[in-house]
Amino acid sequence: MENGTRLDELKGDGSEHVNVGRCDLHTHTQASDGIQPPEENVCLAKEKGLTAVAITDHDTVAGVKEGCEAGEKYGITVVPGVEISTRAGGKDIHVLGYYVDPTNELFLSRLEGLRDTRAVRNEAIISKLRGLGIKITLEAVVAGIGRELKPDESIGRPHIADELVRLGVATDMRDAFSKFLAEGAAAYVSPPRITPEEACDWIIEAGGSPVLAHPVLYGDDQLVRGILKQGAFKGIEAYHSDHKSTDSERYLTMAEEYGLIVTGGSDFHGARQGVIFHGDIGSVTVPVNVLEQLKNLISN
Repeated sequence: MENGTRLDELKGDGSEHVNVGRCDLHTHTQASDGIQPPEENVCLAKEKGLTAVAITDHDTVAGVKEGCEAGEKYGITVVPGVEISTRAGGKDIHVLGYYVDPTNELFLSRLEGLRDTRAVRNEAIISKLRGLGIKITLEAVVAGIGRELKPDESIGRPHIADELVRLGVATDMRDAFSKFLAEGAAAYVSPPRITPEEACDWIIEAGGSPVLAHPVLYGDDQLVRGILKQGAFKGIEAYHSDHKSTDSERYLTMAEEYGLIVTGGSDFHGARQGVIFHGDIGSVTVPVNVLEQLKNLISN
């Protein structure tokens, strides 16, 4: 299976020249824990010279319709996507789904259940933070967003981090995660979740292709291999803003070993406290022919 192969061929530097014929397959919007509306993500992708961009919000496809309409407006391909939260080997594992049907009723119902789990987790995080003497409320977190949430949107840890910064107990989002919200930190909570294999089944049943997101963030390549050996995944995100070149090379090797498509993206969330987290749109890209590979999987 062709997967775009080597590092120098696949990783863009964010310039318009480099991004011609390339796509960023991992961006978040206000529909989950991103800062910008979907249209702004698409507009920025166009300004960066990208040929395509994916909208991959956490446990929701609420931003896909606006994103696709913006794609038609700006003349750029928008890939309908999602990033599903799962659990395996004691770790939170994220599963990207590309070309899912955003109108599939069963899929929408399943995602709603995941957002309910996320809401329970948020309440538990707030409880832990209050137990640490921090005067934080979920109402204040929501108010800090500065707009009314739509029905299919949800609160994420970055929103809670924003409130921790406003309260002065963290200097910025990274500090908030390090002290309180990251795995192993003082207020970390991980509720029971579906398995990565279940998420892959959901994505496939909704007409999409499942891809393992940012494997380096799990800190356990043996776990990654164990997940890939299950055979449910069709691709791996070898390129990501938090991957070093040596990480990407390792995951390229895994892609070849398990016959997986190679994808990549910035994991753009927008700027918080003036800092872009994880990376800017177009800072990590793959060739646009990856889209055909993903669609071919669906048609076959």
